[in-house]
Amino acid sequence: MTPLRADGAAARARARLAERLRAVAAARYHDRHPFNRRMHRGELSPAELRLWIANRFHYQRHIPVKDALILAKLDRPELRRSWLRRIQDHDGTADGEGGIERWLRLGEAAGLRRDELWGGSLVLPGVRLAVDGYVNFCRLRPALDAIAASLTELSAPGLMRTRIAAFERHYRWIEADGLGYFRTRVDQGGRDGAEALALVLDLARAPEEHQRAVAALEFKCDVLWSLLDAVQGGDP
Repeated sequence: MTPLRADGAAARARARLAERLRAVAAARYHDRHPFNRRMHRGELSPAELRLWIANRFHYQRHIPVKDALILAKLDRPELRRSWLRRIQDHDGTADGEGGIERWLRLGEAAGLRRDELWGGSLVLPGVRLAVDGYVNFCRLRPALDAIAASLTELSAPGLMRTRIAAFERHYRWIEADGLGYFRTRVDQGGRDGAEALALVLDLARAPEEHQRAVAALEFKCDVLWSLLDAVQGGDP
């Protein structure tokens, strides 16, 4: 095979992988979960919504942890700088900033106390198991797998737009300032998803690496789905 043909074959394989990953993100994302659909139709009670906020916070507070584990696997300064921004997006660069702070404000707007959220007394066993599974996946698996698992972000902007509209329409008892996390993640999620996809496409060369990337994204979709299964079956 000539170099030109080899380059063409590699480009086609790259495009096929991108298509497969986008298809997984579209078909298996948790926007399809019955709990999320009930949320967006305005069918959740205040108690159910608070339970979701508290349990989702357990996931949110671990996002910088899994990103730090991924950061340690990256071998080039430019990649580490890019991934470090994700940690800063969630932790902020000073007190009172970042995605975790914005989620705490959502909890307060819904009637939850910060100490309740940090204390974890409302976190369900199934949620702990799902979050631990995701963090350990990022700890133990190679960079390709851990980064590919983050590609649920490809579907996040659409979900955030739907969620903002649903909260503004159906859950007006929650103060508007509490929706800051959702608003911020519309742009952040789109940016992060595009960057992670480009990195996965660079790292995944062999067919078995393509399959690992797809399997990692499927696993992450299962994590998010399992989290909602636990909340849906919990006691509000």
